[in-house]
Amino acid sequence: MGGFFGVVSKGSCTEDLFYGTDYHSHLGTMRGGMAVRSHDGIHRVIHDISNAQFRSKFEDDLSEMEGWMGIGVISDFEDQPLIIGSHLGKYAIVTVGVINNIDELVTRVFKNRSGHFSEMSGAEINPTEVVAMLINQEESFTAGLTHAQEEIEGSCSVLLLTDEGIYASRDRLGRTPISVGRKSDAMAVTFETCTFPNLEYEYVHNLGPGEIVFITDDGFEQKKEPGEGMHICSFLWVYYGYPASNYEGINVEDVRNRCGECLAKRDDVEVDLVAGIPDSGTGHAVGYANYSGVPYRRPFVKYTPTWPRSFMPQNQNVRDIVARMKLIPIRELIQDKRILFCEDSIVRGTQLQDTVKRIFDAGAAEIHMRPACPPLVFGCKFLNFSRSRSVLDLAGRKAIKELEGSGDIVPDEYIDNKSEKYAEMVERIRRRLNLTSLSYQRLDDLVEAIGIPKEKLCTYCFDGKE
Repeated sequence: MGGFFGVVSKGSCTEDLFYGTDYHSHLGTMRGGMAVRSHDGIHRVIHDISNAQFRSKFEDDLSEMEGWMGIGVISDFEDQPLIIGSHLGKYAIVTVGVINNIDELVTRVFKNRSGHFSEMSGAEINPTEVVAMLINQEESFTAGLTHAQEEIEGSCSVLLLTDEGIYASRDRLGRTPISVGRKSDAMAVTFETCTFPNLEYEYVHNLGPGEIVFITDDGFEQKKEPGEGMHICSFLWVYYGYPASNYEGINVEDVRNRCGECLAKRDDVEVDLVAGIPDSGTGHAVGYANYSGVPYRRPFVKYTPTWPRSFMPQNQNVRDIVARMKLIPIRELIQDKRILFCEDSIVRGTQLQDTVKRIFDAGAAEIHMRPACPPLVFGCKFLNFSRSRSVLDLAGRKAIKELEGSGDIVPDEYIDNKSEKYAEMVERIRRRLNLTSLSYQRLDDLVEAIGIPKEKLCTYCFDGKE
């Protein structure tokens, strides 16, 4: 995944850029970068953040990053921002998304002998450089961004830092969000609107699918109108969006509370307390508890001062160790209790299996699990949520393979929550995790909780529909 932030100011932009970019740290795990435009050109700095926070890596660079406009990015894989020299002028670029046809685009360039690309580690080509190549094929930044969106299969939102201002381009189907904010002496553009309040920006505009705007310190100008079709990622509200952020004007924490309410409305299990798997499951659990009247408690707490996010390490064993070390059970709230946990989702189930065992070892009488979304049975094709994951590692797909003898094809019955095959799949997952009961969110309830028509949401990972 990843996230970006940009600012154009009448004075120094450095402080806002630094903190605005830092507010995207939950979206990426490997690289962080900033580029600033000053009187003597564009200055850039990139750091590896896989084992340290963005803030600690970049604090020493701030004195050399003075300027009046800049862009910053947190990403999972590629180095960003890139500084590009072209016939359009010198500019810096950051991107968020995934290019599914990158090999085809690169092959086309090589065939026409019209360009070259540097390599990242592992002999992979930096996708942000490919986007820059597409932009440079046209006679203006607007035309170039439009061309790139037309050529890219997958999704790609872009910020360009030019001599005159910042171009922002939302991906063609609006799978990821971009919002613009204003204060008295600056304009900002962001993935996460949670950047705005503490930096004293007021939200002014949400880019539509495929829309392009040009931002200066005085305001913004629409360069390309938004398209009609939108497929924004529903998982933004379920899991990886930040609770204080709004997408399409809809707050994340509010949706998670409604998801919990939907789960409670369809449940009749008798339990002693409701808890969330922190952090993203907490909002769902609060909604469940408030509706059901069952007390909300924290039977284990998260130790965050030294332990990073559990999915940061690429090695599964290390991820499991990190997940174990940062969750500390409270035996006094667990002993002999019937506990219902809300979780954002069950992906592989590896860490959850260990968590369930530890809670039972601490004396729990029963453990009931209520994920806030339907079973994940398709791997995401449109965002860089996890590059290493095999679809056959998904808990849902693994259960289907056990039942069908193959996980390559998903019969429609496994998507229908009223079918016997669906019930068999859920039961397989429940047994593997050693849960007392397991009941997933229905897709129609998730759509209702978000409050956007299904045709405008991407629900591919749940139902396989593009």
